[in-house]
Amino acid sequence: MRATIIRGEIEPGTRINIDAVARNLGVSQTPVREVLQRLEGDNLVVYTSGRGYSTTPLLDLAGLRSLFEFRLLVEPWAARSAAVERLANPAAALKEDLAAFQRTMEVSDDVRQDLVAHDTRFHDVILEAAGNLVVRQALAQTHSHLHTFRLYPADIAGSTTVSEHLKVVEAIGACEPDKAEEAMAEHIRNSFMRFAQAFEGNRPALPLEGGKHPGKHIVP
Repeated sequence: MRATIIRGEIEPGTRINIDAVARNLGVSQTPVREVLQRLEGDNLVVYTSGRGYSTTPLLDLAGLRSLFEFRLLVEPWAARSAAVERLANPAAALKEDLAAFQRTMEVSDDVRQDLVAHDTRFHDVILEAAGNLVVRQALAQTHSHLHTFRLYPADIAGSTTVSEHLKVVEAIGACEPDKAEEAMAEHIRNSFMRFAQAFEGNRPALPLEGGKHPGKHIVP
């Protein structure tokens, strides 16, 4: 059900008939309700009294911009913090996950769900290495990866994302904080522009495009 929502096979704002879903999947209503509760926790579905469950609406342009402005404040800082010469440097784990996703790209015609999973892990590993649990949890609660990938099939093959991720990993592995910060900021800005294509060319750039992000000297 998560995959069908992310791929847009269940349209935003659609009421979910639990009995019909259970029949289609050949299961009882109990596991369907359990799945819906989990998806509600991911903010992919909402429950309304008297109406039941329905899929959440897509982000609008203002919501997308707000989400990526938040990411631009937090994630370049996290990449910078991770790019230090210590045992917690996550470069090895990041490279391993990238390699696994690239192998999937070679054998699968549809990697969208795998790309969502890889992207989520990639950014979470960097946030974990930064060592600030509050920041990590705050970003996780936005469910940014799930919602942006619902919006538009940007980089549906995953190659652009992989290229940008590799730049971040190389800088972190080389313990070059400035380059890691810059690579992550560039990746966040580029991602925003890709997903904003869903709004028919109305794609205002994020602040300080091409420069330092505004949170450089703010350590959460």
